[in-house]
Amino acid sequence: MFQNKLEIAGRTFRSRLMIGTGKFPSNTVMKNALEASGAEIITVALRRVDIHNPEDNILSHIDTDKYLLLPNTSGARDAEEAVRLSRLARAAGCEPWVKLEVTPDPNYLLPDPVETYKAAEILVKDGFNVLPYINADPVLAKRLEDIGTVTVMPLGAPIGSNKGLKTVENIKIIIEQSQIPVVVDAGIGKISHACEAFELGADAVLVNTAIATAEDPVNMAKAFGLAVEAVCTAISAGQPAEQDKASASSPLTGFLRD
Repeated sequence: MFQNKLEIAGRTFRSRLMIGTGKFPSNTVMKNALEASGAEIITVALRRVDIHNPEDNILSHIDTDKYLLLPNTSGARDAEEAVRLSRLARAAGCEPWVKLEVTPDPNYLLPDPVETYKAAEILVKDGFNVLPYINADPVLAKRLEDIGTVTVMPLGAPIGSNKGLKTVENIKIIIEQSQIPVVVDAGIGKISHACEAFELGADAVLVNTAIATAEDPVNMAKAFGLAVEAVCTAISAGQPAEQDKASASSPLTGFLRD
């Protein structure tokens, strides 16, 4: 049965919603949105962090006692750059967790499967818990699982597009084959998109643009948190199967047939 709590690399989280920290109108709005969402895993692009000035960057607005800070290698164009960024984050005091992103194409930001695999192999051997962002490629997802990544994170649609789950059939295969958590990442622009991911069988979702660029990011974060909690509770309750024929909710009783 589906469990409400999420487990990754032996660590348990109450919320199955992860949130990115880009695009918010201010760090204060970001901080308030994180709190409203109930999320416990927060991604931060390493290229946005000045590790030499920790008192005056985005990290100073994130309570690392409350959240798992998940550095991501957004902007890395190849495996070498992604590995370097990950090691810099660890050297700066971050836990050895990393959301691995290798996106050499500036127009669509699609992940490079070859360089992602290379980087993942190096980082896993280097002691990192690696959460790789990938195209919805079932073969690549299984190969990454085989080398020891702690999740796979297939995209629903290109980053920031808000188009929803355009890769449904491949995500289904990834979920069916996976023995590690599957996190649907990128393209989730509406509450309904997040719910669809869970109804497909995903273990978590990562949302950024839909929250950060909303007219009211704090309330949108709250809405996503409530929606994720609701759909996960519904799945845990055991949703009834679809039927091909109608079935009356109030069956006929004897006196109506007399």
